[in-house]
Amino acid sequence: MEKEFTEGDAFVAAYSEYFGVVYKEALKYSGNHHIAEEIAQDAFFTAYIQFGSESKQQIRTWMLMFARYRAMNYIRDHKREVPLAEITMADDRYPNSLIDDSSEDQVVALLKEKCFRELGIDIFQELYQKNARWYKAVTLVYYADMPQKEVAKRMGVRVANLEKKVGNLSFSGNGRMRYNQSYGDNGKAADKWDGRMQVNIKGQVNDSTYVLGRLRYDMNFKSTNEDPAYLDQLIVHHDFGDKASVNIGKIDLFLGQTGLQYDDEFKGAIATIGGEKLALDLGYGRFNVGVLGTATESDVINNREAGFARLYGAAGKVAYDAEYIDGHDDADARIWGAGLTLNVVDDFRVFGDFYQNTKYDGDPETWTAGLGYGSVDLKKPGTFQLAGQYVRAEKGSFLDGTTYNVSPASLVNGGAKVAKYWLATGDVVLAKNIRLHGEYAFDVKTDTDTDYDDLASVSLNYSF
Repeated sequence: MEKEFTEGDAFVAAYSEYFGVVYKEALKYSGNHHIAEEIAQDAFFTAYIQFGSESKQQIRTWMLMFARYRAMNYIRDHKREVPLAEITMADDRYPNSLIDDSSEDQVVALLKEKCFRELGIDIFQELYQKNARWYKAVTLVYYADMPQKEVAKRMGVRVANLEKKVGNLSFSGNGRMRYNQSYGDNGKAADKWDGRMQVNIKGQVNDSTYVLGRLRYDMNFKSTNEDPAYLDQLIVHHDFGDKASVNIGKIDLFLGQTGLQYDDEFKGAIATIGGEKLALDLGYGRFNVGVLGTATESDVINNREAGFARLYGAAGKVAYDAEYIDGHDDADARIWGAGLTLNVVDDFRVFGDFYQNTKYDGDPETWTAGLGYGSVDLKKPGTFQLAGQYVRAEKGSFLDGTTYNVSPASLVNGGAKVAKYWLATGDVVLAKNIRLHGEYAFDVKTDTDTDYDDLASVSLNYSF
């Protein structure tokens, strides 16, 4: 073509000229009117995505082959033969079949379809003249059945802008069934079977503000007590342009590259400045769980109030962060930390986190370092990831709101001053939005005389 195939005028012209020919080819082999319509549409919009400046004849030949093989696959899958009568009729359908069919209803239906198709061409021509970007977005989403996120990526726009007009209230959530171990008496592993469900409710207030709430229900399958559902997260979010925002309420907070130090809620306010490559969080409030500094009963209950700063980002094969946590009043916590993830080759990576409390006696440290392979995509069954890491935690530096289901590091907030062990983790996507997760902590050692068992956890996680 003189113009690229993906330009509006050229595409519409090709659609008008070749649709009947491609349809006839599909109908000849499939013997099914509706299947032929779908195959013809697929041929055009697959070509729309794949071709650029090829000639009209090249594209016509490709679409005819596409229609032929797609129709033959349909016959194979449905284990049927095409009657000769249907093939004969197919050859005459454009345009003569409109007068060869004896059924008045079918004739009317075919005429309507032809009119609708011509009307669609006119609409798309007008849309292209009005706004070429609108034309491209509608074509890719509606006809090519491309996900909105992929369209947004190709067009360089934010997904949120594509979704804003859909509605001001949206729902999502997750469920989990889990077998989990923790320490009982004398370092022995005690098992637990539990379940959890979370439902997120997001209300779009205006273009720059939304409210997000999360309902949660927990169940212990070994207990007869039924805990009530409760609201475990409530956030008011406001954007100040594209590079600044603030969250107020009970907010998810993930520290480091691994979440070893903290992955739980934070009650307060967090302001964010920056973008994907480099961002700064400034927050003040109260950690929902954990211990800041001295592990006393008073600290656990009252002294989780703190301010923090977090600098983080990702560029190329590197993701990084640096954090500072300053405990309020007598929490004796001034914790510095940093983390790094380096993707060495393909899906192979090295990672680690380091924290030190310079306000606690002895400047205790908590750190982890490990290797990982693979990546998980909840939309792609069979994707997986495996990781192994070494963990060393010292009393006073480990906050203990960790992301891990099994965490012998928590022993330092009990009777131990030092805890060290190996941790293996793995994930595999069993089906779309269903993930199997496993953890195993072994070779657990402390500065006490207690001989600690290994710990394990296995969970099925469902996203919706």
